[in-house]
Amino acid sequence: MKDRRSFLKQSLAAIGTTVLGTNLAKAESFAVKEHKIELLKNDIILFQGDSITDHGRSRDKLGSNDVDAMGKGYAAHTARTLLHKHASKNLQIYNRGIGGHKVPQLIERWQKDCLDLKPNVLSILIGVNDYWHKRNGNYNGSAAEYKSQYQKMLDLTLKNLPNVKLIIGEPFGVKGVQHVDDSWYPEFGDYQRVSKEIAKEYKAIFIPYQSIFDKAEKQATGTYWAYDGVHTSLAGISLMGESVLNCFK
Repeated sequence: MKDRRSFLKQSLAAIGTTVLGTNLAKAESFAVKEHKIELLKNDIILFQGDSITDHGRSRDKLGSNDVDAMGKGYAAHTARTLLHKHASKNLQIYNRGIGGHKVPQLIERWQKDCLDLKPNVLSILIGVNDYWHKRNGNYNGSAAEYKSQYQKMLDLTLKNLPNVKLIIGEPFGVKGVQHVDDSWYPEFGDYQRVSKEIAKEYKAIFIPYQSIFDKAEKQATGTYWAYDGVHTSLAGISLMGESVLNCFK
């Protein structure tokens, strides 16, 4: 009996090691250790951001929980799991990410694409274009402007939705893959620091995507996670989705 217990203990330990190794997304998402969000009946969840959130959604379909309206990225991955896990809660989940957008574009459409939806939970991932478009000469912003505009957007949000629960994603680049080379740094790091400061200031849960992807690159090459350094592959979608799911109880 003792030998059998020892064998079982060793077997379970081995299985646990394998699970942690293969389910990197879930393991690394434990970087989010703050207060997790408890979903309530009839809660409305909104995903906002740029093309990483958009990920091919049908923008002419505006209803909640719609397969085409959710796109093919991490928002859809998260929505599928939450709707399955919390089937009795009648959750309404929306994706309003739009490719190419920066914080100024979010502000322009914030009434229609956020405030009018009255979300109880708001997940925002924005910032890579605020830096990237500056590089290609299509924008003259700075990290300081990114911060002030982000604050303006969240001040407006909390004025209208004082009880909304916020999730702030860190803008990221998968290093060494196509667009994301050494010339991105250290300047892009300023935008990342701002996103963390914003999350702290507004008491949001912060998802440290850069460190999550940096650690993922120890398991597989950068192109395995994001084919151009910014837009995610199937594996990268799962990595991000599991990180968002870890924000919930």
